Amino acid sequence: MTKPVTLSLDVMGGDRGPDMVLPGAEIALVRCPSIRFILFGDEARIAPLLATRPKLAAASEVRHCDVAVRMDDKPSQALRNGRWRSSMWRAIEAVKTGEAAAAISAGNTGALMAMAKFCLRTMEGIERPAIAAIWPTIRGESIVLDVGATIGADANQLADFAILGGAMARAVLGVERPTIGLLNVGVEEVKGLEEVKAAARLLRESAPATISYHGFVEGDDVGSGTVDVVVTEGFAGNIALKTAEGTARQIGAYLKAAMNRSLMSRLGYLLAKRAFDQLREKMDPRTANGGVFLGLNGLVIKSHGGTDAEGFASAVELAFDMARYDLQVKIADDIRRFRADRERLAEPAAAVAP
Repeated sequence: MTKPVTLSLDVMGGDRGPDMVLPGAEIALVRCPSIRFILFGDEARIAPLLATRPKLAAASEVRHCDVAVRMDDKPSQALRNGRWRSSMWRAIEAVKTGEAAAAISAGNTGALMAMAKFCLRTMEGIERPAIAAIWPTIRGESIVLDVGATIGADANQLADFAILGGAMARAVLGVERPTIGLLNVGVEEVKGLEEVKAAARLLRESAPATISYHGFVEGDDVGSGTVDVVVTEGFAGNIALKTAEGTARQIGAYLKAAMNRSLMSRLGYLLAKRAFDQLREKMDPRTANGGVFLGLNGLVIKSHGGTDAEGFASAVELAFDMARYDLQVKIADDIRRFRADRERLAEPAAAVAP
């Protein structure tokens, strides 16, 4: 039997709060019966919903919180008003104290990152955290980071992201030695920003044996699955993520309109329904819901605020998988190796310096 994994949930986060979070937790529990939950939020709203879900209630502990971070709160405001008392803060704090293996919230992204950084702090050797997303590709899945935490990352930070993403690929995708690509405007070594080219040199010279540096990749390589991990800074990564989500919805709308255009097209849809269902499943953003905050002393998962119960369940299952496969241990080990290799490479240069 799988060892129980305890997860803390910010029940008040997201557009619908408990009405979405609790059904999502129940779906995840059915698929992963060894999950246990600590539910942080307004007990008066949680209790009636739990009463109709006895299996979820039996696997959960409710802890009342007076404050819920609003979706439009500024990070500084949320940190100032929500520390110690909010459902978001206390869900993160449960990870810090070791009561929970990971925290999941569909709440305000900026507030969640601010609280997570303040409460958990960054890991030794990591300057800034990153948000990593699992990306569906033609070949299966890949990991893209950063998708919004660090705007304008320098070479060292991009190299750190490569290590973080590689550890996540080993834990979640099951790839023994994941390939890493730096997102760039071309694959030629002379192209791109200086920070990106400098990061490429760092990875070529001192990447740990646990990853394989592929080189530069372009935008169309992301969906092709050219590499297991695509590394970029948060500004470009967030635009890429939102563009991909919008494109998926656009294609879905085009297909729906085409299938309803005439009697023959509707008949064609019925004949090919199984294939269309498979396409819809692959394009469904709910199946890849959950941005992982990497580089912190603890696991925090950000679910889309507007997702439904199925989407939230995907975020919960991602947290469960990452906790089971000791992602934090893998990250810490890879970072130590990377730092040691860089220091060894720098020693000869220091020895001959005047």
